[in-house]
Amino acid sequence: MGLSFALLILLVSFSLTAALRNTTAGCAIIRPPRDGGIRYRGLTQEQIRSVQVLPVDYEIEYICRGNRVIVGPKVRKCLPDGTWTDLNQRSRCLLPCPRVWTSLENGRVTVHPPGPAVEDTILHYSCLEGFILVGRNSTHCTKLGKWDSPKPVCHYDRHYTGKKKLYIGALFPMSGGWPGGQACLPAAQMALDLVNKRTDILPDYELELIYYDSMCDPGEATKLLYDLLYTEPIKIVLMPGCSSVSTLVAEAARMWNLIVLSYGSSSPALSNRQRFPTFFRTHPSATLHNPTRVQLFQKWKWTKIATIQQTTEVFTSTLDDLEQRVKEAGIEISVRQSFLTDPAVAVKNLKRQDARIIVGLFYETEARKVFCEVYKEKLYGKKYVWFLIGWYADNWFKIKDPSINCTVEQMTEAVEGHVTTEIVMLNPETVRGASNLTSQEFLAQLMSKLGGKNPEETGGFQEAPLAYDAVWALALALNKTVGPLKAKGRRLEDFNYNNKDITSEIYRALNTSSFEGVSGHVVFDAQGSRMAWTLIEQLQGGSYKKIGYYDMTKGNLSWYGNDRWIGSGPPADQTVVIQKFRYLSQKLFVSVSVFAGLGILMGIICLTFNIYNSNIRYIQNSQPYLNNMTAVGCMMALAAVFLLGIDGLHVRNSQFPVVCQFRLWLLGLGFSLAYGSMFTKIWWVHTVFTKKDEKKDKRKQHLEPWKLYATVGVLLIIDILSLMIWQIVDPLHITVEKKFTKEAPKGDVDQLIEPLLQHCSSEKMNTWLGIVYGYKGLLLLLGIFLAYETKSVSTEKINDHRAVGMAIYNVSVLCMITAPVTMILSSKQDASFAFASLAIIFSVYITLVVLFVPKMRRLITRGEWQSDQQETMKTGSSTNNNDEEKSRQLERENKELQKIIQEKEERVSELRNQLSERQALRSRRRPSSSNQNHSSPPLPTSQNDPRSHLPPPGYTLPASDNHSLPLTFSNSSTLYQPDGKINRNNCHPSRLQLLYK
Repeated sequence: MGLSFALLILLVSFSLTAALRNTTAGCAIIRPPRDGGIRYRGLTQEQIRSVQVLPVDYEIEYICRGNRVIVGPKVRKCLPDGTWTDLNQRSRCLLPCPRVWTSLENGRVTVHPPGPAVEDTILHYSCLEGFILVGRNSTHCTKLGKWDSPKPVCHYDRHYTGKKKLYIGALFPMSGGWPGGQACLPAAQMALDLVNKRTDILPDYELELIYYDSMCDPGEATKLLYDLLYTEPIKIVLMPGCSSVSTLVAEAARMWNLIVLSYGSSSPALSNRQRFPTFFRTHPSATLHNPTRVQLFQKWKWTKIATIQQTTEVFTSTLDDLEQRVKEAGIEISVRQSFLTDPAVAVKNLKRQDARIIVGLFYETEARKVFCEVYKEKLYGKKYVWFLIGWYADNWFKIKDPSINCTVEQMTEAVEGHVTTEIVMLNPETVRGASNLTSQEFLAQLMSKLGGKNPEETGGFQEAPLAYDAVWALALALNKTVGPLKAKGRRLEDFNYNNKDITSEIYRALNTSSFEGVSGHVVFDAQGSRMAWTLIEQLQGGSYKKIGYYDMTKGNLSWYGNDRWIGSGPPADQTVVIQKFRYLSQKLFVSVSVFAGLGILMGIICLTFNIYNSNIRYIQNSQPYLNNMTAVGCMMALAAVFLLGIDGLHVRNSQFPVVCQFRLWLLGLGFSLAYGSMFTKIWWVHTVFTKKDEKKDKRKQHLEPWKLYATVGVLLIIDILSLMIWQIVDPLHITVEKKFTKEAPKGDVDQLIEPLLQHCSSEKMNTWLGIVYGYKGLLLLLGIFLAYETKSVSTEKINDHRAVGMAIYNVSVLCMITAPVTMILSSKQDASFAFASLAIIFSVYITLVVLFVPKMRRLITRGEWQSDQQETMKTGSSTNNNDEEKSRQLERENKELQKIIQEKEERVSELRNQLSERQALRSRRRPSSSNQNHSSPPLPTSQNDPRSHLPPPGYTLPASDNHSLPLTFSNSSTLYQPDGKINRNNCHPSRLQLLYK
């Protein structure tokens, strides 16, 4: 416990000591400069008076009173060692002198000491060649903030015979994002030296370059542009580099009537004459790559491309131009991705959307990030082609970059085979142009001027020929304006920022420039952009190989034919989809055809049997002509099976509609004949043999066959008319179905197979099928109902109607199942054909077997192949042969007679009751005495009336009482047999007549 308390005290004391040290660490307050003060940030006046030490990293700012300016460090910061920054430099508040004295038109001003013009500053003046200084050559800034002498001027020396100088204001980026000035500045100086030595170009003038380092920064360039414009001498032309700096300079230059000629700007946004009316550039626009890319797309027959870009203005403008050009060429940009710093998501989207031909627009550092992701997503190889910008370093993918996690080997594998388009910045031909130098001689002199520096490490080395030709283009244009200006009484040295005439002449001369330079033929388009050749290279084996040139001015593609691909040739712009028709399996077709052929053979046998035995009474009673129609209809339906299996593999497309027509007619008419004849039989059985009792005498009527044939004929006519209307109004034609999932073939092939299926169809196929299926469906349902209703009917006129009912059941069920299933399976040709054809075959087999096999079996087993007379004799005794059927008929008649007898007995009982009541009434009316006086005997009511001896309803009379009944009723008990059946021999007509009264 004591140890813990001691440790706690030790920790508290240590914390207090540290806090005390933090409060004392810092810098002591320092005095402000004379005539100035100090601004303490974040402190009030009271805190400033009380504080003695300021903390580390605290900043103070000097301020001066009045119009004085601070000379020296303006801000100081407290360092950890307790001192302020830049204490070795004194800060003073001094009065400035007017800045007008710091510039001299047509002269030079030297400031001593360098910096702002304040107290004790001395300016030294000198005039340019051809000018005379008027006034003192120096002046001093006093402590009152005034110069001690008037500003001198430089007057033109009319007696001067030397060359007059024309000044070019240039901004060369020696550092920053693109340090192109490292090689472009020496190239421009080389051109100036040669131009000034030429006696045929500007013989009376000398070009001089005044340049600054813009660092490729628009902010820095704004300050430098101000110095160029407001510092003598007057500049006749401005030459900026970098697209961002050129945009700033070109937009502001028109306010000073200055021509801008850029050597290193590729932004497409600069090709805007309304926004940049005086802008020219020897560096072609980035959009110059696009005509070359479109030419290559067309050469390799690509119609679909994808793009990925870094979100900067130059790449966005380039891509907008590419989109317009490919649209005019009939090429589609299917995928367009962009990124700011991380391209991972954009690359994944390219992979997900199956991009194959990909145009990449990004800087070199981002290119390494992109292709590291490309390697990870496997978006390279024989299926892909990348188009990149050609101004990267040759080994850009081998440079170690800490921002990526891919090895050099992986990067090399990912970039293999990509194509670059690069503006030709060095004339590939050995031609001496305006400078009398070939491109190779120029490179040799440039390497000498660079002092042996490595070109790959020198910024702007590739663009150096453009800077060289920019100076020559300006010199030739100025030389061209000398004559027209002299005719107008003007001279180039008369140029100032308010003179539009000289600017217009220079603009006109540049716009019509055309000469051979070290970078190629120099010519400007209507937007002031350079028109040049494009070099096409491909990375082969880790190094770039030239595979062609494209001349945009002539639309000429020079192709070397040495392009090399990972696969057998240029990849496809998308997965090649091969359309392939699906045909019916021939094994299935042959198998089903065998069953159909056997069915037709079976139909022929049944038809022959029926015709041959048509004189036999048993066959005659089955309506053989209707059975013949059934057999013919079945054979027609089976013949349609062969046509269902015929597709484009067997017939030409022009013949396919004929096959479709035959299918429809054979199936329709076959159904009407086969099913219609069976339906007719069952219909007439139901019509004749299911009437009420009062109409049963019609059973004995003769069945007229023509009515049956007429019914079948009506069904056939309905089918024929409906099929004719269908074929006339909306005939069947071949239709190709494409609603299938694409299939990948075997092997490593960049292809997909798109299955196609041929169908017989019409414009309103569903409507016609609905009508046909509705009509046939009603017939099937009605047939099932009639078969069920007549299942217990027995007649010799149509002795096979039960077999017909069974066939109707099977056909109806199969048809109702097959119709919707085949519509569902229409896209699966094998399953659809198998289901439909087998349904037809089973229906036909069942129909033929049920209708004809029992007849064959009867005739064969019973030997009924004799003559018609013998058949008649056998038919007469058919009652004994068909005991079971006759027994059922007698049972029904027995039940009917029992019902009738019971009704008659109830009537007799009722009459007996009425008679008894009358006799009782009469007996009460007559007195008993009168009965004795009468001579007539009493009525034999109980003895002579037969009804008085009948038992009550429901009771049978005993056998001993039969003699007391009349003859008619005494024998009525013989109607009831011991087995409950009625014997027809006892039903004499004379007895039945009484029962039915």
